[in-house]
Amino acid sequence: MNRSLSRTRLLLAAGLACAALSLPAHAASRSVEVDRIVAVVNDEVITSLQLRARVDQTVRQLQRQNVELPPTEVLERQLLERLIVERAQLQLARETSLRVDDATLERAIDRIAANNKLSMDQLRATLDRDGVSWTRFRDEIRTEILLTRLREREVDSKVVVSDAEIDNFLANNPDAFSGQEFEVAHILLGAPESASPQQIEALRARAERVMVRLRSGEDFARVAAEVSDAPDGLSGGSLGWRPLDRLPALFAEAVRNMRPGETSPVLRSASGLHIVRLVDRRGGGDAAVQKLEQTHARHILIKTSEVLSDADVEARLRGIRERIVNGGDFAELAKANSSDLSAAKGGDLGWLSAGDTVPEFERAMNALQPGEISPPVQSPFGWHLIQVVQRRLQDVTDERKRNAARAALRERKGDEAYDDWLRQLRDSTYVDVRLERE
Repeated sequence: MNRSLSRTRLLLAAGLACAALSLPAHAASRSVEVDRIVAVVNDEVITSLQLRARVDQTVRQLQRQNVELPPTEVLERQLLERLIVERAQLQLARETSLRVDDATLERAIDRIAANNKLSMDQLRATLDRDGVSWTRFRDEIRTEILLTRLREREVDSKVVVSDAEIDNFLANNPDAFSGQEFEVAHILLGAPESASPQQIEALRARAERVMVRLRSGEDFARVAAEVSDAPDGLSGGSLGWRPLDRLPALFAEAVRNMRPGETSPVLRSASGLHIVRLVDRRGGGDAAVQKLEQTHARHILIKTSEVLSDADVEARLRGIRERIVNGGDFAELAKANSSDLSAAKGGDLGWLSAGDTVPEFERAMNALQPGEISPPVQSPFGWHLIQVVQRRLQDVTDERKRNAARAALRERKGDEAYDDWLRQLRDSTYVDVRLERE
């Protein structure tokens, strides 16, 4: 079974590229083709033209990355599976009233333009040049935001890392923060959630055939693009450069003692079977620092609800911010308005180190000077007003390691939980695949 699109926290960085790789203008000529149903997902259909659009988009992306294309039938099969899982997620989001309002979409598009150093007119011109309509671009970005929010609600918000887990991680990974990085690629042969022994045995036989190809000298990236069920399989299975603590635990254990160019044996996880290649490694030495900047911050948190949209919450926080700027007491307004447990302490969050908060909150906090108050900031937990009280340099070597371990474990557990959640969603979705070779 193929896996769905991976984590989309790189939405804003990838948004422009996603749009630029969309269906080219000349593809409009295919409108004369007779469309047909290639899959049914619950009560919705995926058509051959929708699949063809995704294939065209992916082919252009792989060509730009200089990745050798897998056979057409393999590419179509993998991309159809991604469309199926994506459609299942969108149906769940719609059924549970999850939505992205226009104000949020506009902010995301503004950030995409800014991240690519383009004005809005230049962004539109770039899209026009690539044959991408403004309406289609907006729909794609709205979908990416929606899928990200769905993951945050269904998976990330439920991930908990205990002190005991941190203690165990640090005891068993003394080199986790050594500064060494590993360039890793992998192949996933996915298994259903409740795979039978016969299915696992068939999967192992398939994995051994893949291993024979790799041992014979076939290019790992080409084989990954052809056989891997992971979302990154089409781009050669590359995970890029990562420290050990940012690799899945199974992969970290496998590559720890490998030499560049070596390939692991077949590994088993809840997701299926894996083959891992260590491409290269670099760095080393103790990268720990003795002094770390900490920020004393406080905030006011307001969450959206069925009666409070993003726009409503943002407007309310702007009003509160104006009151504070004009002399209102932050602590009293936090006690009266904040939905966070810190409200009783006037929104005080104490001293925070890197990794203690979610990225959206941390980026906004780091941009503030002591005494300054942020505009409304959105995170997976809701909308915040953030104030930096003061900053300090603190000798927190052990604390830094614990915070880094907590962040690494949260990311690992989140990725694993998301993979499991997607597999369960796929298994519980009615799917009728009608893709036929002509």
